[in-house]
Amino acid sequence: MDARVKKLLNEQINKEFYSAYLYLDFSNYFENKGLDGFANWYKIQAMEERDHAMLFYQYLHNNDEKVTLDAIAKPDVVLDSDMTVLKAGLKHEKYVTSLINDIYAAAYEVKDFRAMQFLDWFVKEQGEEETNANDLISKMELFGSDSKGLYMLNSELGARVYSAPSLVL
Repeated sequence: MDARVKKLLNEQINKEFYSAYLYLDFSNYFENKGLDGFANWYKIQAMEERDHAMLFYQYLHNNDEKVTLDAIAKPDVVLDSDMTVLKAGLKHEKYVTSLINDIYAAAYEVKDFRAMQFLDWFVKEQGEEETNANDLISKMELFGSDSKGLYMLNSELGARVYSAPSLVL
């Protein structure tokens, strides 16, 4: 495996664990506000990100590459309003998309088709993640200032259940 591709894949493990940590912080924010549906939504996001990290981990091991685990940074987003949290989520998803694109570009440059095929799932996933984050912001803008609307949105988000990714390595 190309050294740069391997380095970026390895770094992505840490970035995905950071994402999980960030979303757990978001979940904690909403738990403290009594919005258990929002907390549930972000708790599930945290689980997804953890599993994404493990997919990168397993991919590297499946290709006989050494995995190096680094410290996970503390989330540094100031959570001062519900909308701040939601917008920080969208900003973070766009950042993760840029990271996936960078890895894909590096793999493309060296014709690492196996890595590109592995990353195809993440490219699609990031499109869904950005759409979900945008939709959540739109719903909050529409209904968040109305207590009944916020209650219904919170209930909708509380109904979300976790399903592990079905990516074959």
